[in-house]
Amino acid sequence: MTLGPPRESPLRLFWRFLRFGLLAWGGPVAQIAMIRQELVKEEKWITRERFNRVLAVYQVLPGPEATELCVYFGMLAGGRPGGLLAGLSFILPGLASILALSWFYVAFGLGSPLFAAVFAGFQPAVAALIVRAVHQIGGHALADRWLWSIAILVGVTELLGANFLFSLTLAGLIYFLVKRGWTLAAAGAGAMLLALAVFEWLSTATPVAAGAPAFVIAAQPSLPDLFLSGLRGGLLTFGGAYTSIPFLRNDAVIVGGWLTDKQFLDGLALSGILPAPLIIFATFIGYLGGGLPGALVITIGIFLPAFAFTLVGHDYVERLVENKAAHAFLDGVTAGVVGLIAATTMDLGRAAITGLSAFLIFAIALIVLYRWKAKVAVAVVMLGAGAAGLLLF
Repeated sequence: MTLGPPRESPLRLFWRFLRFGLLAWGGPVAQIAMIRQELVKEEKWITRERFNRVLAVYQVLPGPEATELCVYFGMLAGGRPGGLLAGLSFILPGLASILALSWFYVAFGLGSPLFAAVFAGFQPAVAALIVRAVHQIGGHALADRWLWSIAILVGVTELLGANFLFSLTLAGLIYFLVKRGWTLAAAGAGAMLLALAVFEWLSTATPVAAGAPAFVIAAQPSLPDLFLSGLRGGLLTFGGAYTSIPFLRNDAVIVGGWLTDKQFLDGLALSGILPAPLIIFATFIGYLGGGLPGALVITIGIFLPAFAFTLVGHDYVERLVENKAAHAFLDGVTAGVVGLIAATTMDLGRAAITGLSAFLIFAIALIVLYRWKAKVAVAVVMLGAGAAGLLLF
């Protein structure tokens, strides 16, 4: 029997979701399971069927699902103010932790041999995490040969230097045409995308080297630039935080040049060992780009869609998701994002796996991640990789 959501005071909501944030180890799957266990199975705020439907909506939409669920449940218990409070208190522990680690990284990390050795171990483990994520996301998203083809096409065009926003838009359009039965038009759109990417590659005098910035850092990014980078990443995060990696890397490493691939991997490593949504690594990127103000601005940008979709337009979004045409377009975009992550993984892998020792850490981390399904697996792998880095480097 479902009891229904209670009307909770702001203080009780704050402490409940702050506790969720303090225990948010193991990535989104573990975080969602923790929320479901307490609020659905034990306290019966909503039925299991309604929970599954709500989760399905958020899995289609951009943004970290665990954060969106906290906003959703907070809204049930305390209206829109409750939703805002629940979401903020859930991300607060991770935000405070990544800010402290970012400060330490900038102040001491670059000159500390011990710290450098730990992160030399972290980097190949992060590459293993991303490889597993590509497999997991692709396994759910690539349900037919057209979606596989779209993923491969977008991955190739990304390696050729095509604009990813244009590629993703065409990816959605291609699958929309396929679901309408216009396969020749879909094939033509795919051929056009590939031809444009090849032309872009041929017309570039100096192609961007894999794993390297497009140009030397000229200036730090402005706060509006950081906000827009975070907002773009938040709006294009389909199927989990890993899908934001290519977008944020494009802004920070390829276009902006205020980070190197090594530093980008360090940020991913830091966020991977914290009890927080993985997307919190954007805070590290903002910190290196603009200090504390930059960190806060990019964090607001990347979490804004997760809050807005629930607080402002959840009912409308739920109806939109049931629209077949919109669903087909989003499926195509999601397949394209898988291709983007795969291409990004190749570049980051070259930066992370620079020798035999790094390859051994990568291989062992990948095996452990596939064979060990415990909630603490990610945290243990990252800490183990850091210890291996101390021994090997």
